[in-house]
Amino acid sequence: EEIQRETAYPDGKVEKVLKNGCHLIFFPNGTWKKVGSDGKTVTITFFNGDVKQVMPDQTVIYYYADAKTTHTTYSDGLEVLQFSNGQIEKHYPDGKKEITFPDQTIKSLFTDGQEESIFPDGTIVRVERDGSKTIQFNNGQRELHTSQFKRREYPDGTVKTVYMNGQQETKYVSGRVRIKDKDGNIIMDTKL
Repeated sequence: EEIQRETAYPDGKVEKVLKNGCHLIFFPNGTWKKVGSDGKTVTITFFNGDVKQVMPDQTVIYYYADAKTTHTTYSDGLEVLQFSNGQIEKHYPDGKKEITFPDQTIKSLFTDGQEESIFPDGTIVRVERDGSKTIQFNNGQRELHTSQFKRREYPDGTVKTVYMNGQQETKYVSGRVRIKDKDGNIIMDTKL
């Protein structure tokens, strides 16, 4: 673009006003700023390669050159971080966070302390504030982990529980119950 006027300041700063209305400001340290003809779009390119853009809707996009990471802050408070490895983090104004990992696993961190992870194979893991965990597998099986036991529920209705002392209890849909001690020895079996 053609330069309409150029001003050099005593501090070493140089401002160029282009005929299209854009302002370019060059700083002695190598940083430069471009103010769009609308007066609302601003791009600052820092001497270290970082770039900050302010859009007319007040969205701020900051690119960290060394980390190859983009941090976008929207006017509604949503922040999105995009990392060079493909990971994306969304930080919502209410405190919730959502992380999409490079393998497409999505982890949500809720403000009440709960977590939920959805894996590419369809497995869903939910962690409660008390540390208990529910795993929903894509084959219909479900697992519950607490401080007292681990329980697996099968689609056919069978439920197997392993207690912290090692004892195992299996309840079959037929009504049969089998209990084993920590070494795997059968203590009780109600074969019907």
